[in-house]
Amino acid sequence: MPKIALILIDIQNDYFPGGDWELHEMTAASAQAAELLRAARAQGDLVVHIRHENPNPDAPFFRTGSKGAEIHASVLPQDGEAVLTKHRPNSFHGTRLQELLQGAEVEEVILCGAMSQMCVDATARAAADFGFAVTIAEDACAARAVEFGGVSVSAEQVHAAFMAPLAMGYAKVVKAAEVLR
Repeated sequence: MPKIALILIDIQNDYFPGGDWELHEMTAASAQAAELLRAARAQGDLVVHIRHENPNPDAPFFRTGSKGAEIHASVLPQDGEAVLTKHRPNSFHGTRLQELLQGAEVEEVILCGAMSQMCVDATARAAADFGFAVTIAEDACAARAVEFGGVSVSAEQVHAAFMAPLAMGYAKVVKAAEVLR
């Protein structure tokens, strides 16, 4: 059986209601992520928590040292679980994630977290490029509505627009329930 790692990406307070950069359905996504976390712990899979920090004190969210940059209570790390801090969307960039996964002989990564259109996307593509089999629990991910060129795109559409190409060439994109089977 391949060795598996669950990677929880940026499930941090600022993305939740009352945070500085609230995402659509983040509470529901984190509930699914918490189920994946419970299962990974029970199976003895490697668990890696990724947290994003922005050292710029004027950043709109995830400011270093802020309550908003802390990992949300729904998926708090346990002793012995890796917690890596990043400053860019790709969870591999400037972290020891690749070294950690390779050192544990991980072959498959399961991704969940936020934002679908940024850090989940960047991490999934990098993981595939590094040779890992990638599964995304899409209902354990959350997105944010965007506007570009006078066009407003809902969070649901943003999420779908990113999951579709990931499913075409980078990852198996499924519901958390399928991962849990």
